[in-house]
Amino acid sequence: MFASENGLKGDPRLEAISEAIRVVPHFPKPGIMFQDITTLLLNPKAFKHTIDIFVDRYRLMDISVVAGVEARGFMFGPPIALAIGAKFVPLRKPRKLPGEVISECYELEYGTDCLEMHIGAVEPGERALIIDDLVATGGTLSAAIRLLERVEAEVVECACVIGLPEVKGKFKLCGKPLYVLVEPRQLEDGLRSKLENGSLRETDRFI
Repeated sequence: MFASENGLKGDPRLEAISEAIRVVPHFPKPGIMFQDITTLLLNPKAFKHTIDIFVDRYRLMDISVVAGVEARGFMFGPPIALAIGAKFVPLRKPRKLPGEVISECYELEYGTDCLEMHIGAVEPGERALIIDDLVATGGTLSAAIRLLERVEAEVVECACVIGLPEVKGKFKLCGKPLYVLVEPRQLEDGLRSKLENGSLRETDRFI
């Protein structure tokens, strides 16, 4: 579900968060309108709004684990975990964690990828929140759910800052609720016109 459809309709914080996200055309490959959250992190007020909204939602849900998906989930997970009194657990790509791990692989458009978690980082019965910056197809989050459920944790919800319109009617992943703050930003009309006629300059990408 989107925050605007769940009690935050018209909340000015959502607009501030959306406006703080930069759109970078054709990155990392042609046709992709990359949603750059680094500009959100550069805006203390918008970044605080992001964390505050998540904290308000999860403060009273008795969550003991905030699991962040590499790498952008690492940016939002720790402050949320600290604020709600939970531990932060990183879900990393293969061969990044030094200890004994369990792995969960998932399909990509071309090939596969994996998430790994330290054995013992999450105990059976712990209530977990999974956080990432963006959800598109839900494949990565679904793998994260399976990873946590393999150690008998209870996944309470998955949360993302940005959700593609395609997930608007998808309120659950693997049976778990999905909570999203904003939809992807679009190019403004003037920049879209420049992109289409080939006159887009490097400085125009910082919007």
